[in-house]
Amino acid sequence: MATIFIHDGDAIDITPSADIQAGDVVVQGDLVCVSKRDIPANTLGAVATRGVFDFPKASGAIDAGEVVHWDESNGVATTTASGNKRIGKAVLAAAAADETVRALLIP
Repeated sequence: MATIFIHDGDAIDITPSADIQAGDVVVQGDLVCVSKRDIPANTLGAVATRGVFDFPKASGAIDAGEVVHWDESNGVATTTASGNKRIGKAVLAAAAADETVRALLIP
């Protein structure tokens, strides 16, 4: 059987068991996604797998180009890999006092 193209993969369909709000980070295994719209529980919706987003961040500075990870327990982006899921790379430096880091989702 040949491989069949489905779509570009910038978003994937999910059916969440709980309500998801626009801007929520959705983790599926090792895949970090972001919801661009509200998705009610038990309703099919799409989450972004690629794109540039501002993520709430942990304390500390993050350099542009640095790999960032999602700390699901605390709901923040961090440079700490251990125990966290890879988001992608920071596309803009974030100072220690900044509340967000701009990062490119890289599946």
